[in-house]
This record gives sequence, C-alpha cells and structure tokens, in this order.
Amino acid sequence: MIILPISLTIAAGAALLNLWLSIRVGRVRTKEKVFIGDGGNDALTRRMRAHANFVENTAFVLILLALVELGIGSSFWLWGVGALYLVGRILHALGMDGMGWGRMAGTIITMLTQLGLAITAVAVVYLTPVSFSSKVVETEIVVPK
Repeated sequence: MIILPISLTIAAGAALLNLWLSIRVGRVRTKEKVFIGDGGNDALTRRMRAHANFVENTAFVLILLALVELGIGSSFWLWGVGALYLVGRILHALGMDGMGWGRMAGTIITMLTQLGLAITAVAVVYLTPVSFSSKVVETEIVVPK
C-alpha cells in the first residue's frame, strides 16, 4: 500500500477550506435572500468568485503535489509548498472581502505554487536517472515421450 502523507494532509486541508468557502457563500446568500445566481450582490459575487477560484486551482495543485510526492518521496519543502498554498487561498478569500493585499498575495502564492510544482514534475521525469537492465534467461522445454 502506498500512502502519500503530504498529499493526503493537504487534500484534507483543502477539503476543509472548501467547506469554509462554501459556508461563507451561504451566509451571504441567506443574509441577502439570494438563492440562485448572485442577484447583483457585490459581496455574494466576490465570495462566489473566491470559492470558484479555489476550485479552479486546487485540483491542479493536489494532482501535482501527489505525483511529485510519489516521484521523489516526502520531503520538508513539499510540506511547506502544500501548507503555503492553503495559506495563499485563505489570503485570497479574505482579500476578496476587502483585505486588498490578501487577494494579490494569495494569487501570487497560487501561481508560484503551481509553477514550482509543474517545473518540479518535469524535472522529476527528465532529470531522474533511469536504469534499464535486461536479463537473458534461457528456458529449456521438455517434451514428454
């Protein structure tokens, strides 16, 4: 059995963050009595976009994180990348609510995380030494008489 502790932990954190973002959207929907679409409500639009942006980016990060971890194993820097990504997504969501620098910081963290993981994934494929060995095994066929 293969267990990827970093990927599983960050995926769990992402699931919790997704729930938090959903609840934030739901609160504005209930308060403003807008149950379909955004109703032209700026606060609802911002929270919906923060949630949608999270969903749009997180799948790529989790897939890359898992495949890089599978390729090179668990490492301290990979833990940091995963945790930083989640912090960036929280900053982005808070920034969409008005903490202006948070949106930009979250966006930059997200982009750098994806870029770094993508470059690492390609490096794992093309810079990891691969050895090919072949063994010739002679087989003797015995035919019963």
